[in-house]
Amino acid sequence: MFLYNAALQEVSTKLNILNEEFQHIHRYNPIEHIGTRIKSPESIVKKLKKNGHESSIENMIRYVNDIAGVRLICSFTSDIYKLAKMIASQNDLKVLEIKDYIKNPKQSGYKSYHMIVTVPIFLSDHIVETKVEIQIRTIAMDFWASLEHKIYYKFEGNAPAYISKQLRECAKMVSSLDERMLQLNDAIQECIRQQEEKEERERQERRAKRLADEQQKQS
Repeated sequence: MFLYNAALQEVSTKLNILNEEFQHIHRYNPIEHIGTRIKSPESIVKKLKKNGHESSIENMIRYVNDIAGVRLICSFTSDIYKLAKMIASQNDLKVLEIKDYIKNPKQSGYKSYHMIVTVPIFLSDHIVETKVEIQIRTIAMDFWASLEHKIYYKFEGNAPAYISKQLRECAKMVSSLDERMLQLNDAIQECIRQQEEKEERERQERRAKRLADEQQKQS
């Protein structure tokens, strides 16, 4: 568990640096929030048993990929793929697996982008490649997933059909909201771009007029 905690620190630091770099260059931070968690020993044992494995350290390392988890919350769906690309381009992170539940949602309506990566943990006498699961989702997706988890937890995974149906309908509403907010953001960015171009043209016109006036005075 020490190794997984160290891996979380390494990955969190990298993500914060990427976010600050993006803010510095583009005046925009794609990450709204970073959350981390370590799976409890009880949850690890439960997952191993569910998948037909004996409870052992070896099986834990081999078969449980989400012991260390990082959740990135973004504003827009476009941010998700930007972040995934930036994460994959880190030289010391190795991407083992990708599950795109945004393009291919789960039957429940769940949407998120999952990456399993390994990060090298440098100990005093050797290096240990340690797995971390990174989940990337929008604020709206996270809102839905959090409530869905609470609802299903109460029913221990056996929610009535009408509740599952309403959750799927809510998931569609969340997707529609994400799409509309992205369109709105694109429209705002286009307005800003046009305004900046207009201001630049006006500055050039004023500069050209000033130069013309100075040349006329000299003549």
